[in-house]
Amino acid sequence: MQVILLEKVVNLGQLGDVVRVKDGFARNFLIPQGMARRATDTAIADFQARRAELEKVQAEKLAQAQSIGSQLSGLVLEISQKAGVDGRLFGSVTNFDIAEALKAKGISVAKACVRLPVGPLKTVGEHAVQVAPHTDVVSDITVRVIGETA
Repeated sequence: MQVILLEKVVNLGQLGDVVRVKDGFARNFLIPQGMARRATDTAIADFQARRAELEKVQAEKLAQAQSIGSQLSGLVLEISQKAGVDGRLFGSVTNFDIAEALKAKGISVAKACVRLPVGPLKTVGEHAVQVAPHTDVVSDITVRVIGETA
């Protein structure tokens, strides 16, 4: 299926690109999320008429993400979890836990924006984590997992 992108999509294209994607990806993700429209002649004409407005909205989203990225840069986040004597956690610290801890500090990011390079954190210590509030803005933070003895 051919779609016209209404915003930048990672590994797919920029605003206004007409790309061919699998039907399920378009129907189940891109179109419901408002990231794309079917690339019909009327949709392309409508996009050309609204292009300036869509570019302005994308610029505002980018500016907001850059401000969040500047707040996040160099941040050390402390999360306490129950752990055994050997330093392994009874469970794990996931992207949801990190997003909730950031929300408690006043920085609102979606859990999908938190990138854990090796999966959930399962040991006590400091771990490098990336937070990407926008496709063009990626900030590195340090998550310090503190073990609580049961």
